[in-house]
Amino acid sequence: MKKQHLVYLIIGIVATVLFYIFRVEAYESIYSVAGYSDQLYNLGLYDIIPLITIAVAWVMAGIYYYAINSVRFDRWYHWLVMLALVVVLAPVVGYLVNSRIFDENGLTYVAESLTFELVNIMWAAVLFVVASFSMRWWSTNCHHTPIPQ
Repeated sequence: MKKQHLVYLIIGIVATVLFYIFRVEAYESIYSVAGYSDQLYNLGLYDIIPLITIAVAWVMAGIYYYAINSVRFDRWYHWLVMLALVVVLAPVVGYLVNSRIFDENGLTYVAESLTFELVNIMWAAVLFVVASFSMRWWSTNCHHTPIPQ
């Protein structure tokens, strides 16, 4: 194992942890609505939704590089399919969790929730790229995807 590859993994983990630490600022710097954002904070959704996004991004990167890990699935456009899955799956799961918790508390913020999840698409994509560049080096067949070394 090259030291450089381990450094990439550490940088990816640190970047992900920093995203989680500054999650409220990260989301609210792009989208903030007074009542809705307050409810996200009060109901703990600023804790749950970023964790879902992080988990989906890192797990899907792990699946691509270690479970699929096929020479038939090692092109940039295959990686792009995984990215597309991440940017669909993370916001959908986040929206479902958000809706369920809001419904349980008698709150209705449908338009705001949808807009918030559009922002989450961006963060899911960024986290998937970070995860990809952090863990791709140990894949036997897909380590050169999406950008050759």
